[in-house]
Amino acid sequence: MTNFSDDYQYDSCVSRGICSVDPRTSSLQEILVLYLRVSAYYALKTKQSGNINEKIKHLILSTISIMVSNPKFSENDFKTISEKFNEELPVLIEKYEEMCKESDIEPDYIKSVLKYDKSTDIIKSIQIGEKEYLKKAQLILPEVRDMYKILFVLAKSLCINMLDLESFGISDGYEVILKLLNSLNFENETVEVLKELTEEVTKFDNKLMKTLNAVKEERYGIQRPKEVSYTTTPSKAVLVVGSNIRELEIIAEALKDTNIDIYTHDEMMLAHTYPKFDEYKNLKGQFGQGMESCLLDFATFPGPIILTKHSLYNVDNLYRGRLYTTDVAYSKGVISIQNYDFSDVIQSANEAKGFKKGKVCSNEIVGFDYNEASDLFKKEIKTKKYSKIFVIGLNGYTKEEKEYFETFLNLVPDDVLVVSLSSCVKKDNVICLNACFDSYAMLKISENILEKYNQDIVLFFPKCDRNTISKMIYLSALKKAQIYVGKCTPISLNPNLVYTLKKVYGIKNLTSPKKDLQEILGKK
Repeated sequence: MTNFSDDYQYDSCVSRGICSVDPRTSSLQEILVLYLRVSAYYALKTKQSGNINEKIKHLILSTISIMVSNPKFSENDFKTISEKFNEELPVLIEKYEEMCKESDIEPDYIKSVLKYDKSTDIIKSIQIGEKEYLKKAQLILPEVRDMYKILFVLAKSLCINMLDLESFGISDGYEVILKLLNSLNFENETVEVLKELTEEVTKFDNKLMKTLNAVKEERYGIQRPKEVSYTTTPSKAVLVVGSNIRELEIIAEALKDTNIDIYTHDEMMLAHTYPKFDEYKNLKGQFGQGMESCLLDFATFPGPIILTKHSLYNVDNLYRGRLYTTDVAYSKGVISIQNYDFSDVIQSANEAKGFKKGKVCSNEIVGFDYNEASDLFKKEIKTKKYSKIFVIGLNGYTKEEKEYFETFLNLVPDDVLVVSLSSCVKKDNVICLNACFDSYAMLKISENILEKYNQDIVLFFPKCDRNTISKMIYLSALKKAQIYVGKCTPISLNPNLVYTLKKVYGIKNLTSPKKDLQEILGKK
């Protein structure tokens, strides 16, 4: 994006540890995973008779959502969640026992170290979590253990897409989540069995993403290229963060009759490509440089900041008093918005200094017409014979990535057709599409090429998002395609998972433009 300064070379997300997970949190996460596994086991047992415990369903989805969006959740968050499980799980187990009694069969219990105590001892929980982690490290083969980690990452992706769909009134996928979580209870499976399961799950996740894309287009109109402003104007203002466009709509409705301007941040920029959002005159444009620089962006914004559901931000290092969230759990110092009542946000915006003078910045044209792009691609394939097709996805707009793909694209030979959703150079064999933060575009275009054209294809995922692993596994199963992934923050894709993805699915890391291109083209 043109507004990203080349001299802004540090990544506050990584340098301040905002995108990492500490050992204490990892231990508590182990306990939450245990609760999820046990809950899924008994929820599936009771579901067989048509019984769905809505409290357990909400608790499972909420817990996964929290583990996705709040990587450094507080001890109070953990205490609240664990106490809810301790309250609801005995009820679920009792229901299962009643069903067994009615059917005259012996209950098949699952072993667990969980005691379902009414009170939660944090220190004891951390100790149990550490033991569980060490036990898995000792008893399970590393490649199998990493496959289970991938399965849990897929559970997060499913959960996010399910919850986004539920915000539009569509419920789907709960049983798939249960089956996936329940698979974590059987830690003696082979890599091949787990591979089959991951491919099955990613197919369903892809279905959810397709449905979500269709629902958005039905509600907000077909996406099209849009000139988005980075200019700030003198006024009170709020910043809306995350990817939940439905919540942006709710916020825009609540503020449309006020004198408060609305700015989007990071992935929320995508909303500007939908015609519906043109109706909100106080939706001014985009602010800041994205998730990787959230520390600076949030600290310099002169008004309240709203974190929409499962926003992937850790705000422990940020200032207090003007951070709000609609999520079910949140960091200390963040103010909860209940029942979409934005009265406190409006008051905070009016009391904040706002933009006094404003600043004029260049605009950015984002988004593209998919049908036009598809026609252009089809025409290019018909008029010239290409040996390979490259599809380059979204990038994080760091200087390192910018330089990599500028060099890479200039080195690409003329007999290779490139479809790039972000990085661009002017060459006859490069089709440039500014997909903004539309990560689904990568899936849509790649799937179309894999299914319709008998060409060797190489897919590049420079930037990791919450659905990246799901998309890569799904696409790798469609056809023998080479897949490369960029440098990701540990919370998105840690080195162990990268190794497993490479070994099991052949997914490789980006290294250097020349070396990668030589490997792809089979040249020394």
